[in-house]
Amino acid sequence: MECARLPAEETNKDLLRFLTCGSVDDGKSTLIGRLLHDSKLIFEDQLSTLAKDSIRYGTTGDDIDFALLVDGLEAEREQGITIDVAYRFFTTPRRSFIVTDTPGHEQYTRNMATAASKADLAIILIDARKGVLLQTRRHSLICSLLGLRHVVVAVNKIDLVAYQADIFDRIVTDYCAFASQFGFSSIVSFPISARNGDNVVKLSDKTPWYSGPALLDYLETINVENETAEASFRFPVQWVNRPNADFRGYAGTVVSGTVNSGDPIFVAGSSRTSSVKELITSAGPQQFAQAGDAITITLADELDIARGDLLASPMSRPEVSDQFAAHIIWMSDQALMPGRSYLARIGTRVTPITVTGIRHKVDVNTSAHLAAQTLDLNDIAFCNFATDTPVAFDPYVHNHKTGAFIVIDRFTNHTLGAGMIAFGLRRGTTIHRQTTLLGKSERAAQKRQRPAIVWLTGLSGAGKSTIANIVERQLHAAGHHTMLLDGDTMRHGLNRDLGFTEADRVENIRRASEVAKLLLDAGLIVLCSFISPYRAEREMARRLFSDEEFIEVFVDTPIDECVRRDPKGLYAKAKAGTIKNFTGIDAPYEAPHNPEIHLHTIGQQPEQLSEKIIRKLAELGRIG
Repeated sequence: MECARLPAEETNKDLLRFLTCGSVDDGKSTLIGRLLHDSKLIFEDQLSTLAKDSIRYGTTGDDIDFALLVDGLEAEREQGITIDVAYRFFTTPRRSFIVTDTPGHEQYTRNMATAASKADLAIILIDARKGVLLQTRRHSLICSLLGLRHVVVAVNKIDLVAYQADIFDRIVTDYCAFASQFGFSSIVSFPISARNGDNVVKLSDKTPWYSGPALLDYLETINVENETAEASFRFPVQWVNRPNADFRGYAGTVVSGTVNSGDPIFVAGSSRTSSVKELITSAGPQQFAQAGDAITITLADELDIARGDLLASPMSRPEVSDQFAAHIIWMSDQALMPGRSYLARIGTRVTPITVTGIRHKVDVNTSAHLAAQTLDLNDIAFCNFATDTPVAFDPYVHNHKTGAFIVIDRFTNHTLGAGMIAFGLRRGTTIHRQTTLLGKSERAAQKRQRPAIVWLTGLSGAGKSTIANIVERQLHAAGHHTMLLDGDTMRHGLNRDLGFTEADRVENIRRASEVAKLLLDAGLIVLCSFISPYRAEREMARRLFSDEEFIEVFVDTPIDECVRRDPKGLYAKAKAGTIKNFTGIDAPYEAPHNPEIHLHTIGQQPEQLSEKIIRKLAELGRIG
């Protein structure tokens, strides 16, 4: 990596995508507005409107506020900040550009990361009065993780420090010292005043000590190689096109590399091979396709291929694993919890995913590796992930398109985080399930029953354990084979190392679910009595079993009644502050939406409620 002021002069007329980023009020929107204005790319009517808006919203006195060219939202104009991501296209005689203006506020870091994932170059603005700030460091780290190789350091508001060269040199030195660890291919710095136009489109006579080009000259000439066309062929299948029995095509977009009619094809996951029969576009059959082309591929052989599969070159195959290590940028107010089940979109495939361990969190200031149990909004970390089914991928450094993924909330469908895969974990492909000669059906048949999970959830003191004990006693009396798993019992043994933080509660239910699955495989009717306060973990437990095997029972007792009963004296301690993270007091309980059995306990005896569970088991054919 070379840290310099002067770039090599090369002419390249390709499209350049770049973003502006940095801390709040560093002048990102103003810089873009100045670039557009001084390049004569604003129409007269736009300029007239801008002058009027500057009077109403502007922050530059009687001067035109160029930031308003980009800050399109009413809230942005009123607050003088960028909230959303704004895209602008412009062109000069030497090059075309798509510039993305990203917000500087920490709470909108997710927007900046989205823009950086699609850019070739980043302009990181630094206020000459403030120097390198926390958000400057955070945005630089994100640019590095997302594979940006070229960085422009625009030391803005140089006019407000009297155009002093020593201040500019100190800021550049500080930034380069911090950024040297990121492996950027180039870091080029400019002293600018976006408001006045110094060194933006034309060189300024107010900085005679600066010998480099103007910013626009550099943007017009920097050579940013396009790696997607040179990478190995990758084609995520988006849709299986089968209009009739005589045609089967696989539709999608080539995300990297090239493909020709007749080329050999490898189906990642199944490891089957074939060859391209036809490449079909909206213009008809083609002999060739490259990165960015939307095509339908037909193959010479009939293969089992579905949406989410990845077609690749057999000479350069992607990794396939159900476990991998990746960097993640967490973008949600909802904390990331290891052990909790989320969804991941990798290419066109959506699969359940779990963080099996946080290797370290990255300190944005120092890049030090810190221990962490959870991740909060804007945290950046390196984690181990496990998916329910093997997925095909390339390390992100080799292929951004097949090495990136997003984490999605299972219930709201909101995007929670963005990940960049580093490498697969060999455990995912070297550990296989041991085949047994007896299965759960044979074990259950010997017991004259069908196995089931009865999962009782509710507040502490709701009556879960009481009801579960009565159900087990009745089943045992009828000759059935059962096992009762109780929260307190688990915490005295297998889960004795866990506390009551949200992360520990997630892990508590994950372990309990796995134990319940082993007992179900033994042919037993398993009664699980756990507060299990989070829907995500109850859903994770449900997914371990078939629909008929899992019966969720909501033991619905109002919290006032639970407090009145307080059989273990826990509510009194929680209200006194001697017990922290107690469900219903200072930790939430998420009631089930559609349980198989909803038990309202007020006015009902435990024996009456237990009979409802017994009847349900009989209705489902679990017991005779």
